[in-house]
Amino acid sequence: MPTPVSSIRNLGPAYEASCKAAGIHSAEDLRDLGADEAYGRMIKTGLRPHFIGYYVLVMALQNRPWNDCKGEEKKALRKRFDAIKASSFDAGLDAFEQMMDQIGVRPG
Repeated sequence: MPTPVSSIRNLGPAYEASCKAAGIHSAEDLRDLGADEAYGRMIKTGLRPHFIGYYVLVMALQNRPWNDCKGEEKKALRKRFDAIKASSFDAGLDAFEQMMDQIGVRPG
């Protein structure tokens, strides 16, 4: 039986819904993908990128408190987030275009 995403420390129902929209249906799926791939998929399916949301995911998958990371580790996470955002988020798409992408009407 798959384990819900919300069973992972710091991830609640809203995070679980974002994961589900991105085709990530269990905690096992999320762990297998890893934070970077999973967050990129969530952005591509409509999640507005936000560093704290990414940061919470990384800490959750390490079973650490969401605010545990500091200093150089946090700076490195910011660089990873910026790279994921750059490759996954198109601010020029409106909500309708994003929905069309999600259902496969427009080329991805």
